[in-house]
Amino acid sequence: MAVEKRLMHYASFDTQSSEESTSAPSTEKQLILARELKAECEKLGFDSVELTDTGIVYAYLNANTDKKMDRIGFIAHMDTATEITGANVKCRVISKYDGNTIQLNEEYSMSKEEFPALANCIGDDLIVTDGTTLLGADDKAGIAIILEAMEQLIRSEKEHGFIAVAFTPDEEVGRGVENFELDKFTVDYAFTIDGDRIDSVDYETFNAAQAIVTFDGTSIHPGDAKDRMVNASLLAMEYASSLPKKQTPSHTQGRQGFYHLVDMEGICEDAKLTYILRNHSKQSFIAQKQKMEAIADKMNEKYGNRVHVSIRDQYENMRQYMHGDMRSVKKAKYALRQCDVTPVSTPIRGGTDGAMLTARGLICPNLGTGSFNHHGRFEFASIQKMEKMVEIVLKIVE
Repeated sequence: MAVEKRLMHYASFDTQSSEESTSAPSTEKQLILARELKAECEKLGFDSVELTDTGIVYAYLNANTDKKMDRIGFIAHMDTATEITGANVKCRVISKYDGNTIQLNEEYSMSKEEFPALANCIGDDLIVTDGTTLLGADDKAGIAIILEAMEQLIRSEKEHGFIAVAFTPDEEVGRGVENFELDKFTVDYAFTIDGDRIDSVDYETFNAAQAIVTFDGTSIHPGDAKDRMVNASLLAMEYASSLPKKQTPSHTQGRQGFYHLVDMEGICEDAKLTYILRNHSKQSFIAQKQKMEAIADKMNEKYGNRVHVSIRDQYENMRQYMHGDMRSVKKAKYALRQCDVTPVSTPIRGGTDGAMLTARGLICPNLGTGSFNHHGRFEFASIQKMEKMVEIVLKIVE
């Protein structure tokens, strides 16, 4: 099956994860794709395949040579982002994109001026949606690339060392590898295939946390509320306005951190703000968390004990846990050059399952997929860049 057909097939599965759920995986529908991938791995000829109760698919290819070769892993996640629906995805292919505006539907279109990634894909065949959903190439393009490469490798009967593959749930809600069993993934190092640019070999990520701020109000009839009502929604507005206004995603780039308000809800009686905190610097990351607590403390002095902050760390900057072991990075960069791609390494303004795995001892830098504009209706994938990533994965295996 061609890599683009794999992506479009996987995109037909609604695998959106859930921030609110405490189950593993966070949504039952992720298991539907997991079962599909398990069956596909078995059909392709992996030596062993397992689907765990927590929704992780492990598949293994034993070495077919006595030569000493590195044991390598490849990882991608099955779930899609929570910002926009991933149900009823309708894919179509734009053949030989000419650089003009792409009309997704009557309301939405995208141009290379507004979305610069398109400018680097002129002449490519692009997979887009009808503008009502995301595509899910984050990270179903990664799954498609890995399985297409493995199918080609198995059919070629070329020599290779031990290879482990894993497909995980719940990466988008920061829980992708909380049930990942390292003793089932005994490799020297691994790669997540979960980025955009195919020239990227990334090993520096954000430190990340989720912060939930709740507000207790006192609801009184507005006609009799003087000096008695405390409006929780107004407290939430005051709290939000107290955070640094220039430290938001729309005002930051590179290694600059941010506070991102991802959800808000409230009535007079109670309110809630949900933030994600991101920073490449560990010291600045700690300062961000302290800032959120300090604002709450100041408001509680003013209004009584009405503001409560709960912060949960999600992942850390993987670079600090690599301890100078650059074997995987060198291997990937060499493979890119062999495939006529000049590698770059930039700080990721996001995170991958690899960040948490690296912190647990499995070094796991991140590679691209050739898909762009993730987490929204303007997501697209380049077929030619996905095909190049298949070539790169095979070169890494060599």
